Amino acid sequence: MGATGPVHEALAALPLVDHHCHGIVTAEPDRAGFESLLTEGEPWPGISPFDTPLGLAVRRHCAPLLDLPRHAPADEYLARRAELGAREVDRRFLTAAGTEVFCVDTGYTPHPITTPGELARTAGATAYEVVRLESVAEAVAAAGVEPEAYPAAFRTAAEEAVRRPGVVAVKSVAAYRTGFDLDPARPPEALVVAAARQWLADGGRLADPVLVRHLLWTAVDLGLPLQLHTGFGDNDIRLHRVDPTHLTDWLHLTRGTIPVLLLHCWPYQRQAAYLAAVFEQVYLDVGLTLHHVGPARSRAILAEALEITPFRKLLYSSDAYGLAELYRLGALAFRRGLGELLQDLVDADELGLPDALRIAAWAAGDNARRLYGLPDPVPRSDRD
Repeated sequence: MGATGPVHEALAALPLVDHHCHGIVTAEPDRAGFESLLTEGEPWPGISPFDTPLGLAVRRHCAPLLDLPRHAPADEYLARRAELGAREVDRRFLTAAGTEVFCVDTGYTPHPITTPGELARTAGATAYEVVRLESVAEAVAAAGVEPEAYPAAFRTAAEEAVRRPGVVAVKSVAAYRTGFDLDPARPPEALVVAAARQWLADGGRLADPVLVRHLLWTAVDLGLPLQLHTGFGDNDIRLHRVDPTHLTDWLHLTRGTIPVLLLHCWPYQRQAAYLAAVFEQVYLDVGLTLHHVGPARSRAILAEALEITPFRKLLYSSDAYGLAELYRLGALAFRRGLGELLQDLVDADELGLPDALRIAAWAAGDNARRLYGLPDPVPRSDRD
C-alpha cells in the first residue's frame, strides 16, 4: 500500500469540511465518562472500551498530541489529559484535525456540549448548524398542541428553525425511531392528525411511522439538504431495518427535490454507493465508521464505498461527539484511507495524478461546499 506520495501530501494539506458532527462535552470526563464516549454501546463490567479498535487508535494516534509515547497505557493517557485540562486538550485535537468548516447537528444533547460557535472558535474554523427535525417535533409536542393543529404547527416550527442564521441542512434519525421500511407515500393530513392524537396522548419520543413519514415529507418541502443516519449506531437501531435501499421507493417519489445525504452507512456502504450511483439526489459519507475501525482499516471501508460511487457524491464527516479525539481520528482516518486508495491507483497507472488530486479535493471539502452552498476556502496565504 502506498505510504507516501503526492496524493497523501495533497490530502494532508487540504482543509476539511466536516459536514456532520456534534459538540464536545463541556465537563472534564472521568474514566467512566470518557470510556462511555468511546462506544456506541454501554461499557460492560470487565470490558473496557479502550480494548477496541477505537480505543487502540486513541492510544496510538492521540497520545503523541498529549506529549505521550505512542500506545501509552490508558491510565497514563487519562492522567495526562486531566493534567492539561479540557480546553488545551480540545484545542490540540481540533487544530490537528485540520478541519476548516463544521456542520453541527445541534439536536443531540444527552450531555452539556459546546455550541457550534464554541467548537469553531476552539478549532479556528467556521461552523454551521444542522437542524434535527425530530427535536423540532418533540418541542412542538412539549409546548402543547392539539392533534388537529399538529401538522401545521410542526411545519411552522421547522420553517422557523431553518431560518436561523447559519442553518445549512436538516437531519432525521428515522433510522433509530422506525427504520426505513416505511410506506414511501406522503401521508394524508387526516392520518397524520390521528397519529398525532395517539402520540400526544401517550407521550415520549416521536416514533410513530406515520409521523416519521410526515417528517420526511416536511423535510422535502423545506428545500434544504436532508441528512439521514444510516446503518451503524447504538442498540436503539434494528440494523436490518436501516439498510438505505429500503428508501428506494421514497427516493423515486422525491426525485428532483432535495439532496439526500446518507450518513455513516456501515455495513451498508455498498448499498449506499448503489443509491448514489442511480439517484441524482443521493450522496454519502462513511463518517463515524472511520474512527471506530481506526486508520488502519479506513482504506477498506472507503474502497467499498467508492467502488461505484460517483466521485462528486462522496463527502467527509467525522460524526464526532463528546471527545475532541474523535475529530482528530476521523480526519486522520479519512486522509490516510483515501490517500492510500488513490495513491495506489496512481502508482498502478489506473488513475492519473491530476484526477486523483481532483477527487481528493472534492471529497475533502469541495463536494460539501457545493451541496450546502458554503463559501470557497480561504487561500492559505490569506490565512497566514
